[in-house]
Amino acid sequence: MSTFGRIASAVKCFTSVAVRRAGLHTSQSAAVPKRLWELGRLNHVAIAVPDIDKATAMYRDVLGAEVSEKHAQPEHGVYTVFVKLENTKIELLYPLGEKSPIQNFLDKNKSGGMHHICLEVDNIHEAMKDLKAHNIRTLGDKPKVGAHGLPVIFLHPKDCNGTLVELEEVPHADHE
Repeated sequence: MSTFGRIASAVKCFTSVAVRRAGLHTSQSAAVPKRLWELGRLNHVAIAVPDIDKATAMYRDVLGAEVSEKHAQPEHGVYTVFVKLENTKIELLYPLGEKSPIQNFLDKNKSGGMHHICLEVDNIHEAMKDLKAHNIRTLGDKPKVGAHGLPVIFLHPKDCNGTLVELEEVPHADHE
């Protein structure tokens, strides 16, 4: 499945949960009530890369994008570089340490590839409760602090149409 197809499937997964939660049929989804938690925008698409310096240079020097410095994220076992786009970001991921989950991913995907998508929510704890009630598993019992200094939790790809989904709590005003 293409990267776009995986993103579309994951977004469809969340739309279906919100529709079921409200007791509506898909054709009624425009009437989904807002709150206990609200799904926000696509925050970023994360790409695991075998050479973060080369990948950074490609986005910066060839495509002309604004890129961040490389940052170590020891809690997550990765180095990150963010590529700023007009409407979202790309997160480049590179292994940090021997037990990095990104190393496991790269062992299976030598050239790298899409690792996960990150969707914003305004209340990560309510989102977790609601998703668990709909049999969508989280990878961990509680949120961790993510690369942006905000709470994050990952959802099991088997429950999200084959896509690893990260939820990031962003204050409501930042969703717009």
